[in-house]
Amino acid sequence: MEEGAAPPREQGWRGPILATLALLILPASPPLAMLVPVDQTLLLLAPTLAACALVGWRAGGRLPLALVWTAFAAWVLRAPATAGTYEILARGWGVLLAATFGGLLLLGDRGRRFLPQALLAILIALSLALVVSLVASGGLTEAGAVLGDEVARRAEFGKAAWQTFTARPEWQEFVTESPGAELLAEQVEQQFAVLPQLARLLVPALLALESLAALALGWAVYHRFGRARLGPPLAPLAELRFHDAFVWGIIAGLLVLVVPMSDALRVLGINLMVFFGALYVLRGLGVLLWFLQPGRWMLVVWTIVLVLFLQVVGAVALALGIGDTWLDWRRRTRPKSQRSE
Repeated sequence: MEEGAAPPREQGWRGPILATLALLILPASPPLAMLVPVDQTLLLLAPTLAACALVGWRAGGRLPLALVWTAFAAWVLRAPATAGTYEILARGWGVLLAATFGGLLLLGDRGRRFLPQALLAILIALSLALVVSLVASGGLTEAGAVLGDEVARRAEFGKAAWQTFTARPEWQEFVTESPGAELLAEQVEQQFAVLPQLARLLVPALLALESLAALALGWAVYHRFGRARLGPPLAPLAELRFHDAFVWGIIAGLLVLVVPMSDALRVLGINLMVFFGALYVLRGLGVLLWFLQPGRWMLVVWTIVLVLFLQVVGAVALALGIGDTWLDWRRRTRPKSQRSE
């Protein structure tokens, strides 16, 4: 690239489009809607895009792009007159997360990779939210009650929608022809009683994971519009790695669960295991995709396996991800001439 020339935009929209559809559709799909803290993904994505565009403008990017994304974020974040406490909290978290991430990008080195900055931004934002909750009247008790009421509302809505669906003549006819469908319907309905309790317990981990996904998507979308780079491109899943010290998050979670401690610390341990466990599942999936790369047709087989044996594959991916901390599977598969690179 010639000196003074603008760096090229990242190419390819398939990944961001699929990720956007997933983040928009899945949170609104029962029973998954009960597990997603912020069911309107745009409340996280739009402020992130605005923050990236503003930092890009300060780095030499275009002002009109920053103004467009900022106006879009303001439109998304506008609260209707009927907005309740939960809606206000969700919008506040979106602004806090984006401001923290943008501040780190503005003050940090543009050569730093996305994941460390995103994780640090989430940690800072969660810490600030905790401090505000402790200082505000009602504190964590009121915030927990608001989240609990929202989860219960989603559970009731999802259960009613499911019961309406299963009462339709088409479903009844399907059940008559397929006896196993009735058992499936009962199992799904049972989830509306189990998942709300799980969602209340895992709010910090689930919020952190959802925020990480929104930040990654915002980063990817911005770099397909903006010419001022904020850092290196996101690595493909097959090349996903992070610092090996992250394994201590899982170890700390296990320690808190094994050693007799207070209920608050046990909840913290469970959330640590869920969050870092999810990261290592992604890393393990990257290892699996690395092995499958030589034969592209194997990706179809992998998709079928993922759908049919999700729990088994998830356990294998978690084991591979944690094992990659010490064994570095992908480096072992490289030719000797490439290992020194």
